[in-house]
Amino acid sequence: MDGPLWTERHAPSLSEIRQDDARDRLWRALDEPMNLVVQGPPGVGKTAAVRALAAEAHDDVENDLIEINVADFFDRTKKEIRTDPRFEQFLQGRSRMAKRDMINRVLKESAAYAPMSGDYKTLVLDNAEAIREDFQQALRRVMEQHHRTTQFILTTRQPTKLIPPIRSRCFPVQMRAPSTDETIDVLADIADAEEVAYDDDGLEFVASAAGGDLRRAILSAQTTAAEHDEITMSTAYETLGEVGPDEAIRDALAAVQDGDLKDARGELDDLLDDEGYDGPDLLREILRVARAGSTYDSAEVARLHKLAGEADLDLADGLDDRLHLTHLLASWAAGRTELSTDLREAPPA
Repeated sequence: MDGPLWTERHAPSLSEIRQDDARDRLWRALDEPMNLVVQGPPGVGKTAAVRALAAEAHDDVENDLIEINVADFFDRTKKEIRTDPRFEQFLQGRSRMAKRDMINRVLKESAAYAPMSGDYKTLVLDNAEAIREDFQQALRRVMEQHHRTTQFILTTRQPTKLIPPIRSRCFPVQMRAPSTDETIDVLADIADAEEVAYDDDGLEFVASAAGGDLRRAILSAQTTAAEHDEITMSTAYETLGEVGPDEAIRDALAAVQDGDLKDARGELDDLLDDEGYDGPDLLREILRVARAGSTYDSAEVARLHKLAGEADLDLADGLDDRLHLTHLLASWAAGRTELSTDLREAPPA
């Protein structure tokens, strides 16, 4: 797709957020700055809502809105954190610092510096459910120390993963998944603005296929328009059949069976971070793809289901979805290899 993503080009202003309760609560946070937990399913507009709030709150939003995705820390090496342009000013000359101390320092320094405009700045932590409990305790202390000059906003799909002392310091903003009709309205407005031809059936197909994920619906509509110059039932069906998660999941399964955990994890990372899946949803997709294909026999699929039962418990209790899913695929591939070896070495009947 050429040009900016439609999710960016048509990001809503605060007054354009279509969820009345969420919009009213964000306006209240504008009048009375407070810490927030913006919670809801993937792709419903949590980050877009936070950016809309910041655009209203700050005259110099480029400097007074600080966005940190938790993956920027926990899924990266010390070198990657230290050389990130957003963080390197805080970490110069500290190459021997432990990763834990690097993360704490970045949080403290990001919260500590004075706002460039107005009385406060906004520090956003995306995917906050992935912050380990010990780091949440450290974050709580930072929030207490800098509450006068920094507004903290945490976006999350799983607010129960946040420790009570953090939740008690934040006002909750619930964002629900949009209905199909609401998604269609958004897509129609964007298509009109982009001067892209469409019909009602095409928009309904895109909206229904997204299953309440507004971000996915908008990107699917843009992909369809880029490939076919229109959004109709036939063009959307042709396009969405090509951009679904199935191919990426098949690639992950194939990679892990070839012993390439790095490639398998890369595919999972893309699905979790870029496509907006959470761990349990992606687990269900993995099982569906394994069942639907002809690559694996019934015994292999049954064993994958058995391992998935254990992984499902880990996903409910743990914080690192990609770790548990990678472990699931690796265990499945290892068992498959052992079975093949046993069959090769077994004496003829």
